[in-house]
Amino acid sequence: MNEDSRYEAVRSRDARFDGAFFFAVSTTGIYCRPSCPATTPRRRNVAFFPTSAAAQGSGFRACRRCRPDAVPGSAEWNARADLVGRAMRLISEGVVDREGVCGLAARLGYSARQVQRQLNAELGAGPVALARAQRAHTARVLLQTTGLQAAEIAFAAGFASVRQFNDTIKEIYALTPSELRGARPGKGTRFGPVAPPTTPGVLPLRLAFRGPYAAQQLFDHLQRRAITGVEEVSGEPGARTYRRTLRLPHGTGIAEVDEAAGDGWLDCRLRLTELRDLTTASQRVRRLFDLDADPYAVAERLGADSVLARLVDGCPGLRSPGAPAPDELAVRAVLGQQVSVAAGRTLGGALVAAHGEPLPEPAGALTHLFPRIEDLAQATLTELGMPESRRATLRTLSCALADGTVVLDAGADRDEAERALLGLRGIGPWTAGYIRMRALGDPDVLLTGDVAVLAGMRRAGVPTAGLKERAPSWRPWRSYAMHHFWNAPATEPASPRPTTTESTGP
Repeated sequence: MNEDSRYEAVRSRDARFDGAFFFAVSTTGIYCRPSCPATTPRRRNVAFFPTSAAAQGSGFRACRRCRPDAVPGSAEWNARADLVGRAMRLISEGVVDREGVCGLAARLGYSARQVQRQLNAELGAGPVALARAQRAHTARVLLQTTGLQAAEIAFAAGFASVRQFNDTIKEIYALTPSELRGARPGKGTRFGPVAPPTTPGVLPLRLAFRGPYAAQQLFDHLQRRAITGVEEVSGEPGARTYRRTLRLPHGTGIAEVDEAAGDGWLDCRLRLTELRDLTTASQRVRRLFDLDADPYAVAERLGADSVLARLVDGCPGLRSPGAPAPDELAVRAVLGQQVSVAAGRTLGGALVAAHGEPLPEPAGALTHLFPRIEDLAQATLTELGMPESRRATLRTLSCALADGTVVLDAGADRDEAERALLGLRGIGPWTAGYIRMRALGDPDVLLTGDVAVLAGMRRAGVPTAGLKERAPSWRPWRSYAMHHFWNAPATEPASPRPTTTESTGP
């Protein structure tokens, strides 16, 4: 986009571009999201920024009406595999707050100076400024949804001191923390967090997304694979709640997400033993539910295919689920090799029962955290009843993840991670690709040998022999194309799915 097309998006209050860019008004000193309902400013008074941190760095404060800090993240960071994309994913995970810029650079394999220069050049803000903007957003959520004291919120959000917290809030929101707390949005407000909770210890959030959202298909996906003790899905279709345990940098947590979508958000509740984990926990839930996707870009590309167009029109907003814990997803992918979805789920439950870490207090059906990789690397795993060759693959993978031979964090180099996985005995192209798609959030993975994809193509009337010829035109959204085939409606009786082929389906 150029500046003229961005201004047209602002004039039309186009929510498709929320998070893709921000605009600021020189006469008011305020920056907004493109869909801000305020009167459109004159073109000569408008400047555009790629991130909220860049707008803040130029002296603009956040709009109180549209709350631009609460927009979905840019889908560009999921699609890009370069230094900037990897850095943005790590910053959103809170790495700068925990490890500093040097820690971020070490994870990326570059010097701190290179990372700083590249981010400034492309985004108009360095890693510290980007992390600062994120801390301010976390602080605002805590101020407006909890009764915590300001000093507690300051350190929970990642600020080094109460003074730094006070100065940042006043600079970004033009309000003191007390005034910001008093300006919490009403119950029916579209933008921003919900009203304060009635249950102590629960943090309610509105997880924003753009465009349509196919919640039914995503909750179906999670329900079919929910592992006993770690996950559960309750309620009737259309009003289900997904719950799971989380192992976080400073403690543990439980996330609850409701299926019913609001006007651009999913309702989420977090129970955390350490409030410092709020940013990390919310980002991990966002990745699991693929909330930063751009369904308009996906539909435009896939809809150009004459066959996929029917599937895209029939299921708008279909997402490609990610994973809240990449190492856990990798282990589950190996457990699911060459077995049905139900069998993989049973094996996962047995693994959790034998090696999972019990919660101090069970929360309903949630009783355990998923096993630590270090524990699985030393386990015999005989309780799983799997052949020794598959147990050996699981131990090999766990050792590689534990010693850093395979890196699957948010900023991992996807190509390098896939090569490292393929170098492990017992892991083939399907498993490595599935891990790349879900654990690393790659939107452009095609599992050409997946029997469920081939079955979906047949239901959609696509000759399976033409998959490789059609697939290049779907880039960079081939993961979404696979999910459309996995969810293709049955127009004819489907053949029984083989259980000897490496596939877990959607």
